[in-house]
Amino acid sequence: MIVGFGFTKLSAERKEAVKGKIDINNNVTIKDVKEDNFAFGKDKQQNVLRFVFEFTSRYEPDVGNILFEGELLYLEEPKKAKELLNDWKKDKKLPQEVMAGMLNTILTKCNVQALILSQEINLPPPIPLPKVQVGSPDKGYIG
Repeated sequence: MIVGFGFTKLSAERKEAVKGKIDINNNVTIKDVKEDNFAFGKDKQQNVLRFVFEFTSRYEPDVGNILFEGELLYLEEPKKAKELLNDWKKDKKLPQEVMAGMLNTILTKCNVQALILSQEINLPPPIPLPKVQVGSPDKGYIG
């Protein structure tokens, strides 16, 4: 269960004016996993894992970039937390069921922040936004 999330670094840079076709590549990387203490009331939990991540949006050709670093706190049963930590130390891999929820949370929070920062420095949004389609109305439903 995810119990905490925070950014430690926010960086956005526009190197030149945006012209022509721009390719935007987004990437999330888990940089490290550490055991940590997290207080719930008066008790300390020894089985909280701190996942250190990096999120990047690169605008190609080299027009600009967005970089975030942060941490996600993950609460797990002590035995399972120890397994996850050992797996990470051994081969820098984590089970898919853990990674899926974690990466979705990181992507959701980072994409929202990247959208805001891209607007502030006049870069195109790093994620596709919904667009209105103008055309003939659909005649399939008459209500």
